Amino acid sequence: MSKITKLNDQLRTTLDQRLGAIILTDAVASTHLAVQMSVREAVKAFEAFNQDNDPRGEHDFGAFEVGGERYCWKIDYCDPVLHFCSEEPADPDRKIRLLTLMFADEYWQLKSEQVF
Repeated sequence: MSKITKLNDQLRTTLDQRLGAIILTDAVASTHLAVQMSVREAVKAFEAFNQDNDPRGEHDFGAFEVGGERYCWKIDYCDPVLHFCSEEPADPDRKIRLLTLMFADEYWQLKSEQVF
């Protein structure tokens, strides 16, 4: 397991904000608190990594269902003040992990707009 994978797993399985930033989109944040908690627990428990959703083996994306709704999470790597994304995620002292939790349709909309 690579250093990047270990760091991503640490953030995802704990959602510890000392390890990175956790962001819920407005749509997810507007759901009932019980739903938000269930979604967070699903992120922490996620283990369904495969070649389709994790081609580099970095454990930086996952999709799942809670209460009949499809959600996903994505980890991006940013500079310490979250202004710019970076493709060099191995150094946790120089890069911040940003885990965004969203509805799956939001991800595909953002991806089509090339935000990521």
